[in-house]
Amino acid sequence: MARASTTSDAFNAVAEPRRREILRYLAGAERPVGRIVTALGLEQPSVSKHLRVLRDVGLVRMRCQGRQKLYRTNAEAIRPLHEWAGTFERYWQHQLNRTKERAEAMVRQDSPELNSPDPNPKEK
Repeated sequence: MARASTTSDAFNAVAEPRRREILRYLAGAERPVGRIVTALGLEQPSVSKHLRVLRDVGLVRMRCQGRQKLYRTNAEAIRPLHEWAGTFERYWQHQLNRTKERAEAMVRQDSPELNSPDPNPKEK
């Protein structure tokens, strides 16, 4: 089965790590291409290409201010990504809770004094 084009939808677009990095950077504020290039250490043609893909799927918006193009995230278009990823939050929270419980149990096994208070505490 052929892989879907990166411009077909938001999920395919964000599969590319540099696009996620650009989105993360743009989440803070509207920025011109030059600032994105400088901040992320990417080549300008590469940033422009990635921004084009992100624009095509609606994840970023562009506006012109004179000759400068300013980009910002489109929160409404990002919402489906957020909601989809949120479906896994319960799973990961459960896994983190299990890991915490195991670590605490191991500490209790290795440190019996943590399980019961010392009946004769020594004063110092």
